[in-house]
Amino acid sequence: MGSPEHHIVPDWPVPANVKALQTTRHGGMSVAPYDSLNLGLHVGDSPLVVNRNRQSLAPLMPSEPVWLEQVHGTVVANADAANCVERADASIARQGGSVCVVMTADCLPVLLCDEDGTVVGAAHAGWKGLAAGVIETTVQAMDVAPHKLMAWLGPAISQQHFEVGGEVRDAFIQHLPQAAEAFIAHGSEGKYLADIYLLAHQRLNALGITRVSGGGRCTYAEADTFFSYRRDNVTGRMGTFIWLA
Repeated sequence: MGSPEHHIVPDWPVPANVKALQTTRHGGMSVAPYDSLNLGLHVGDSPLVVNRNRQSLAPLMPSEPVWLEQVHGTVVANADAANCVERADASIARQGGSVCVVMTADCLPVLLCDEDGTVVGAAHAGWKGLAAGVIETTVQAMDVAPHKLMAWLGPAISQQHFEVGGEVRDAFIQHLPQAAEAFIAHGSEGKYLADIYLLAHQRLNALGITRVSGGGRCTYAEADTFFSYRRDNVTGRMGTFIWLA
């Protein structure tokens, strides 16, 4: 458990003291349909096994991650001060050793840090949170000029597999008209294929964040590597972690 070969180390031009880690579905103790490194306590898996999965990551990071109760909102927790499980969909940290984490299984995990290595953040950006402004609230909480920030986009569902209704398209276009570029009409009337990576890029760029890495993986298509709620319904959750060393 906790073997490096089961994890993805984000490839982005961050300062040396910024550390990040993306888990896959491999390297844990959970049995099907949560096999095997399920980190979510809310999906029906054995809490004992999930906690063992979480503990297996301990050698890879400096402290217990600040786990969140994610609700597809825009609240940002302070990982430096958290002492219980907070209802939030993002967290930030300025102190060394405070570990931010978000869990996903199709939603987009977004990692953020500044070029000086003084603050990091992690946001859970499903379409609801992304449309509501979770990236914007996370950037605001980091309190750094956006042009000094950079982002990494973790594995999420690709446009090919992400069908949504017209109300989703409308929610994004009302905020940014160019969001229309991220939707392709599909199948039955009123349905679209949404590009959550492009939508996140647009939100980041609108804030002045142009250094964006990652993207391009598909949780739905890469069944051997990632959990996917859209694909399997009952499934586990991956973790996306970031901290300052």
